[in-house]
Amino acid sequence: MHNAYGIVLREQAEQNAVLDRGSDTFVFPLTRNIPNLLTLLRMCAAPVLILFLMERNYGVAAFLFLVAGITDALDGWFAKRFDCVTRLGTILDPIADKMLIITAYIVLALLGDIPLWVVLIVSFRDLGIVGGYLILQTIHDEMPPQPSLLSKLNTLAQITFVLIVMINKIGWIPLSDVVNVLLWSVAFTTLVSGFHYIYRWFIRSDTAES
Repeated sequence: MHNAYGIVLREQAEQNAVLDRGSDTFVFPLTRNIPNLLTLLRMCAAPVLILFLMERNYGVAAFLFLVAGITDALDGWFAKRFDCVTRLGTILDPIADKMLIITAYIVLALLGDIPLWVVLIVSFRDLGIVGGYLILQTIHDEMPPQPSLLSKLNTLAQITFVLIVMINKIGWIPLSDVVNVLLWSVAFTTLVSGFHYIYRWFIRSDTAES
């Protein structure tokens, strides 16, 4: 009787172990891909942002842009915290960031809310970074250096500028002076960080190899 009861307990334990393993094999891939899913959501936010901006619905557009910026911080934190950094994620993340930022700048310029020259500076710098990133991935099969402090400050300035422009257009708070200060801050940090990337990725790496 005791033997039969022991066999039943062992069988039940084995079944529970199988169920636990099955649950782990399902949950782990899902957890590992959460950062990539957040990145894809950020990419999908770009066309939606265009629609709201073209309708001059600056309130919803600002909220959407802010949420997208939060997902950018979340996917990076999640990937590092749970050790689920993937090669696909390292490629998609900068593309999603630049897609959203450049989209916002282009549409705001078309609406006459920001000058065209700042759009050109930001667009060529960001497209150059994505292109250089992909070149290093393809040719050298290596991870480019992490963004510098200067680059992070530039990204923060670009995002803050877009948000302040939208909030200023809503009309709740007059922020024209703040917009002008941020405009020149974006221009300066964009140019300086762009040249810094050229030096880090190409000039310094060629000097080190030689």
